[in-house]
Order: sequence, then structure tokens, then C-alpha cells
Amino acid sequence: MNINKKWLLSSAGLGLAVVLFLAANIVSNAAFSSARLDLTDNGLYTLSQGSKNILGGLEEPVSLKFYLSQKLLPELPGVNAYAVRVKELLQEYQRHADGKLDLQIIEPEAFSEAEDTAVAYGMKGVPLDNSNTTFYFGLMGSNSTDGEESIPFFNPNREEFLEYDITQLVYRLAHPDKKVVGLMSSLPIEGKPGGGLPFMQSKGGDESWMIVEQMQQLFETRTIATDVTEIPGNIDVLMLVHPKNLSEQTLYALDQFVLKGGRLLAFLDPYAETDEPPTDPKNPLAGMNAPRNSDLSKLLDAWGVELVADKVVGDMSLAKKVQMQKGSRGIVIRYPIWMDLDTANLNPDDIITGKLGNITLASAGALKLKEGSETKLTPLVQSSDQAMLIETSKLGMFSNPEDMVRNFKPEGQFILAARITGTLNTAFPDGAPQDTEAKDDDKDATDSDNSLKTSKEETNLVIVADTDLLDDQFWVQVQNFLGNRIAIPQASNNKLLTNALDNLTGSNDLISVRNRGSFTREFTKVEEIRQVAENRFREKEKELLARLQQTEQQLRDLQSNRKNGNAALLTAKQQQAITGFRDEKIKIRKELRAVQHELQKDIERLEARVKFINIGLIPLLFGIGGIALSTYRTRRRQQRQRA
Repeated sequence: MNINKKWLLSSAGLGLAVVLFLAANIVSNAAFSSARLDLTDNGLYTLSQGSKNILGGLEEPVSLKFYLSQKLLPELPGVNAYAVRVKELLQEYQRHADGKLDLQIIEPEAFSEAEDTAVAYGMKGVPLDNSNTTFYFGLMGSNSTDGEESIPFFNPNREEFLEYDITQLVYRLAHPDKKVVGLMSSLPIEGKPGGGLPFMQSKGGDESWMIVEQMQQLFETRTIATDVTEIPGNIDVLMLVHPKNLSEQTLYALDQFVLKGGRLLAFLDPYAETDEPPTDPKNPLAGMNAPRNSDLSKLLDAWGVELVADKVVGDMSLAKKVQMQKGSRGIVIRYPIWMDLDTANLNPDDIITGKLGNITLASAGALKLKEGSETKLTPLVQSSDQAMLIETSKLGMFSNPEDMVRNFKPEGQFILAARITGTLNTAFPDGAPQDTEAKDDDKDATDSDNSLKTSKEETNLVIVADTDLLDDQFWVQVQNFLGNRIAIPQASNNKLLTNALDNLTGSNDLISVRNRGSFTREFTKVEEIRQVAENRFREKEKELLARLQQTEQQLRDLQSNRKNGNAALLTAKQQQAITGFRDEKIKIRKELRAVQHELQKDIERLEARVKFINIGLIPLLFGIGGIALSTYRTRRRQQRQRA
């Protein structure tokens, strides 16, 4: 009877435990379905605050269609994990949008209506084999006014900027109006009529530079005169190129525009090669000594930034090869102030330069923070550590590149372009400057102005210490085809400009979205073991090749002697050599297979240890700890009962 009673009690307890377990799962799924715990090193599955702010500020619904060939993912192990991450990140966007973001995950199967729609939306399919199988992995977004934005294919190479790309797409759908870029330039970047006189003709005549034409395809561009006294309020970003001889009133307008939260992209230059002063036929040498430097020092001083005056950066390791005339012959020489920069010189963590490619700069300047400055300067483009500063007085018509190379002495690394953030102070602490030609009434109005002394919010500027990179000759070949100008880029200078404008036209929230790092993490220890074994493999391979060459040489010698008449004897020697070579080759191949097998065993042993530590050892330690704690408590309870 007691046995039956105990059995019934134990059965009832087990049943109750099962019921409680199921109930706990149901309750937890209902109550904590939206709870997330992101333990990844870079918070890969946690949205930045900027993204959350943009999603929380959506006023109109946004629809996202995620085209993913999920059935093909098992065939693409290198893409599978990334595709899962993209899908889960999109679902995270939906959770933070407060019902204003509709996410559809669509499988565009071959020859289906979904595939036709994906193609119509501009999704880029990647063919996998010869059976017309296409893999889709893109995103299309639309808003309530039929505006559309898309990411045709999620390229794993842009993995670090995944959140930025998605947030930018959502932001553009929420703010569909074309962004306005104001262009203020002292260079003929928009073209300049030559007036019919040969000596007045600028480069390209009245045609704008190609970089402006490409910019106009993406943004609404408005010309801002260099003598304005106020920057229009509808300008999203002001692009300032080679400011020179600006009046105090214009400088004040720039100052207040920035302090009010206006975005500024400035191209400054200590020696603008494209700044060609007008020539005078009566005095051809008159313009030789004309200054070619930008002048924004009054504002830069107030912002705590310095463009090193009268010096350009030269870098022998990045120097372009140029052809010059020496006497009656042409020579090719490295010209250190013309630099070809690649990814090693670009900030990989900033959206402007992260995936840019090579760019070309010419006689660029050096940027740095002034001593005691509270402004934050983030380098975007830098020289190598084999650079030096060169006096601008050594440039121009009488410059000698050979002397420049001969006297080159590396001084270190210099910043060529930077992002400036922080709270900025005005360059006009006493208020608006007085216009000497203003009337008394205007002066009284100026005296009572309400000029800003510090920036209203966190400022975000980009300064590039070169203007020549915008000129066609340094990045593009332009061909004329049936009256149309065709651009053939040789460098990514245009992408540097459009990336900067694209970034600055966004809100502070969009600009703040950070680089998330890579989802794929390298197993450094595994790679180390693989490298050691591969080195051993390469040594064996070299040994095999050396023996092969030696045997082939012996065979050639035998063939050469065979022509002298000892055919039977030599054939036997030849056969013996061939047999020996084959045996040796089989032996070495076995050794190579043994090395490869040992390599795989080393990796498998390491993986087994890692799996045991993560899957088995940690839970085992917790279990042992739990048993020990339970035993300790039981003994304590028994001791108390005995007492």
C-alpha cells in the first residue's frame, strides 16, 4: 500500500512538473516574445540609437520587401549565416517601428511572379549554375507616396555598414524630397564662358567639371555666390570649394550657417593647381606669383582646426609617375605631391571612406587640431608614414621634381581629410561685422542682431585639404560620343564627394549610425595551425618540384646520349630512371597526403576542444557546482536537525 501510494505521489509530481514546464514555456513565450539579449562583441543584433530614433519618428508607413532565395541558402554556406543576420536585423527594425514598418519576406522562385516583381524592382540576381538558377538577396522599400528605394543585393563586402545602408533606405523613404546642395566656389567648377578671347578660356570652356555633372544627377544643386551675406535656409549641405578673398560679411554668413546646424563640406587647398589666374597678353608672367591658397583661417581658428599654411604634403610611397622633359628627351619620374591613395590610407570605419577604392590627390595640404582645441577631428584620408611637408614656394612653373625627390626626407604621417564634430564657437564674438558702406539705420540693426556664439547642436563638418581632386584630369577621362560627354573614371574621387554629401544630407541620427563590425569572426588559432601545416606542405611541394626538375634533366641527358648510338643500354637506364622517379613521386605524394591529413586532424582536435569547452565543460561545471551547493545545503540542514 505504501509502495502504491509513493508511486502515485511520484507520478502525480512528475505530471505536475510537466504541466508546470509547459505552462512556463507558454507564459514566457507570451510575456517575453519581444525580449532580446545581444551578447555579440559589437552588438550586431542591437540597433544604434540613431536608427531607433529614425524608426520612432516615422510619420507615414513604410513597406519593405525582402527578396531572399531561402531554398538556395543550403547550397551557399558562405552566404547562409549573413542572410540570416540580415533577416533578423530587418525583423529588429520592424519591432522598433511601432507598427509603421511592414516587412515582407518573399521567396522569388524561378519563373514565378515573385521573381518577375523582384526584377522589375531592380533586384540583382546572381546566377549559381548553368541551370538558370538565380539567387536573390535584396531589399525594396516604398512609402505612402509611391516613392521607392532599394538595395539590389546585400553585398557581404559591405557587412560593416549593413545597419547604415538599411537605416539610410528607411530615412530616404521617410524624407523623399531631393536634398539641396549649395555650391560656393572660387574655381570655375560649374564652367565659365570664355568671352570669345583665347586667353580668357578656362579649362573645358563653359562646360562644368564632370564631378559637378554627376553630383547634379543625385542632388538638387544651387549656386551660392561668393559675396552673399546670408546662406539660404533651404540648403541641406553647403559645398565650399577653395574659399578665397571672401568678405567679412560672407565669412559671417558661413559662420552662422554652421552654428545653426548647417552641414558643411569644405574643399580647401594650400596650393590649388587649378586656380589659374587670368593671363595678360601684355605681361604673361604677371600671374606667376599670384597666391593659390584657400583662405578660411578665421573660421578654422574659431573651430580649433588648422590647415598648415604654405606647405603641401608629399609622399614618395604614394607618388604618381609623371612624364617630364629633360633637355631634348622625356623622362618618367615619381612626383611626390601627386598621390595615389588606396584603402590603406582611408578610414575603414567611416561610411564616407569605408569601401571607397583608390583616390588621387594633388598638392594636398595637412590638417590638424590646434593646441587646446575641444573639437573632435576624425581622420578620413591620411598619407603614409613616409610623407613630408614641402614649401609651396618650390612649386609652380619653375619647380624641379628631380630636386624634390632628391631632397625628400620623410617626416611622418599627415591628415589629408577629416570629419569635424563637437560644439563650435563663433569666429565673430562681437557679433555681425559692420558693413562700411551700410547706412546708419542698417548699422543700428546690425548692432542689435542675435548672432549665435556657439553651435546650437552637435556639428558635423567634413574638410578635405585638396581642391584639385575635383578636377577632371585627376580622376576621369571624358570622351565625347554623339554630342554627349561620357565619363570613364580612373579613380574614386567622385565617390568621395557623393559619399560625403550623401552622409551629410542625412539627419544627425543617420550620421550617428555606427560601423557594426563584421559578423564573421576569424578563428585565429585555427588559422595559425593551418598556416604552420601549409608551410610544411609547401616545403614538401618545393622538394617534389626540385626532384622533378632533377629527374627531367637526367632524362634530357639520356635522350641526348641516345642520339650517339647506345640505344639499348640507354633505354634501360632511361626506364630505370623513370621507374625510380615514379616511385619517388608516389612516396612524396604519400607524404603530402600525410601532411594534409595531419593538418585536418590538428584542426579537428582543436574544434573538438573548443566545442567541449563551450558545449560540455561549462554546463558540466555548472552541474558540478549545483551538486556541490546542494550537498553543502543538505549537510548544513542535517547538522541543524541534529543540533
